[in-house]
Amino acid sequence: MPDLLLEFFSEEIPARMQARAAEDLKKLVTDRLVNAGLTYEGATAFATPRRLALAVAGIPVRQPDVKEERKGPRIDANEKAIAGFLKAAGLASVEQAKIEKDPKKGDFYVAVIEKAGRPAIDVIGEIVPEVTTAFPWPKAMRWGEASARPGALNWVRPLHSIIATFGPETEEPEIVKFEVGGVASSDITHGHRFLAPDAIKVKRFDDYMAKLEKAKVVVDPARRAQMILTDAKNLAFAQGFELIEDEGLLAEAAGLVEWPVVLMGSFDAAFLSIPEEVIRATIRNNQKCFVVRDLNTSKLVNKFILVSNIEATDGGKAIVAGNERVIRARLSDAKFFYETDLKTRLEDRLPKFEHIVFHEKLGTQAERINRMIALAGHLAPIVNADVALAERAAWLCKADLQTEVVGEFPEVQGLMGRYYAEAQGEDEAVAHAIEDHYKPKGPDDLVPAEPVSIAVALADKIDILTGFWAIDEKPTGSKDPYALRRAALGVIRLVLDNNVRMPLLPVFAKARSDADGRDLLSFFADRLKVQLREQGARHDLVDAVFALAGQDDLVLIVRRIEALAKFLETDDGKNLLAGVKRATNILRIEEKKDKLEYTEAPDGAMLQQAEEKELAAAIGVAKLEADLAIVREDFAAAMTAMAKLRPRVDAFFDKVTVNVDDVALRANRLRLLNEIRVTTRAVADFSKIEG
Repeated sequence: MPDLLLEFFSEEIPARMQARAAEDLKKLVTDRLVNAGLTYEGATAFATPRRLALAVAGIPVRQPDVKEERKGPRIDANEKAIAGFLKAAGLASVEQAKIEKDPKKGDFYVAVIEKAGRPAIDVIGEIVPEVTTAFPWPKAMRWGEASARPGALNWVRPLHSIIATFGPETEEPEIVKFEVGGVASSDITHGHRFLAPDAIKVKRFDDYMAKLEKAKVVVDPARRAQMILTDAKNLAFAQGFELIEDEGLLAEAAGLVEWPVVLMGSFDAAFLSIPEEVIRATIRNNQKCFVVRDLNTSKLVNKFILVSNIEATDGGKAIVAGNERVIRARLSDAKFFYETDLKTRLEDRLPKFEHIVFHEKLGTQAERINRMIALAGHLAPIVNADVALAERAAWLCKADLQTEVVGEFPEVQGLMGRYYAEAQGEDEAVAHAIEDHYKPKGPDDLVPAEPVSIAVALADKIDILTGFWAIDEKPTGSKDPYALRRAALGVIRLVLDNNVRMPLLPVFAKARSDADGRDLLSFFADRLKVQLREQGARHDLVDAVFALAGQDDLVLIVRRIEALAKFLETDDGKNLLAGVKRATNILRIEEKKDKLEYTEAPDGAMLQQAEEKELAAAIGVAKLEADLAIVREDFAAAMTAMAKLRPRVDAFFDKVTVNVDDVALRANRLRLLNEIRVTTRAVADFSKIEG
């Protein structure tokens, strides 16, 4: 079957837009193909700094024929209704419609509309211009004389040519004819701007890729990135260095070049007195270059690796020299900022926060810091941290936001606070807590393990969460402008990774008495579900444990969930779950019907059959054993106690009829079922468990 090749060749496409643009092009074109009845075998999209390309394989030669039956009015309907039906169906007269009989509703007209499929190339010729004119660039422009006319094409940068070819591998492909914004489709593109700018005629995707490669253009961004990474590693290793890898920078560098050429430059060793992270941020942010470290000492060296877009005749000497000049100037600025920052103590920067609003409803940054100090002091004993050190770290942890270096490079906030704290002689625990209090920032970030760091990191995140809950600014749908989901996941990881025994509700109340702690706890339950699901746990077990009153100790909740999961993998667990759910369902139905709850203890004197007497006795034993096990926090033992109920529950449902005519006996047996529900709730709410 035929394949489609598209390429939009333009001026520079910003690196940050390329990946999204490739995905948008793929989705927009393939969705329209499918909607038009043209299914396909596969599609691949690519982007370079100058081109956006799409290959769609296995498209049918033409659309399928369509046969549709459209129901019309009854044959005795008025003329106006019949005329409207004929017009809508494209029929000249009622003789062209067929009549279907319906014994109940009467006879009615039916139009049989047959629509022949169109050639795929014609359909594609309509689809591509639609996609082009409506393409969702974050920022687009118009250019030339046509830009003043209504409906002028908007593209990320001036568009020079469009390739659109369609045809099977065994034949010469055709050009899909259309014009957009004065640019006519063709089979012509151009190679590398400087190394091979001549026009290139292409046929299909493999031919396109091969010819562009010869013309010094690597179309696939993943391959460009791999070329850069491999060459950079080899260049560094050859001189006894190791590349400091950076996925984000690698992707950006690959988006800046069509023919990557890796070179090495250097800077004055005197700049190594600046913290390594500042050097790296300076070189990365300003010149999109990589830094390297010594293989033996792992310390940064005064070298950098850049990625050029050309093979220079001088071997890249002028390119390297130009980058060295810029980096020297930027590092000079960074060194000045760093040395200037060291002249002012962190605490002397804090008064400025009194005039900086954190949030209009939550006060100034200074007020937030004071809340964090109080909360860190409260949490310190819980996490075995020194109270005074935790409070001091909370007091100083935001101060580096007022420094020159962090103003220039926000990504080093916290880290620079640690450097400045160490320079002014702060306790090492305070210095590290200043750096760590933002952590963990994501699922792959390390979790602080030092007690003072834990206290301050928890205080930072819990203050944010309770504050925004107090003013009812919660995440909605996909919107989370204050990163509250990330903050909650951070609290969860801090607590679980460090085995912190900390009931959440009292801590929420301590942080903000006006926050809805219960609602916030429910939010934590949802986040915990996400975390545990990623680790392979069942979300319904989280619901089953959180449903119990007073469950706000995350460590105990996870232990309960783990024990419950293991129990439910056993035959006893599965069968007991079925029995409990049966008892719960009967109770729910009967309580709703009777408009009352059977929560009183059953009357032992009214137990008639051996099976109900044995169940009542087993419940008493299981409840006692489970309660004692839970006091010891031995949830596996609690599950074992529950398992003893299984044969008695099975026997009860086999031999005992609950809904008997005797009203008093029926009520007593319903109360016995409630005892099953109450007893098993010692470990979890089984009604929340699926299965």
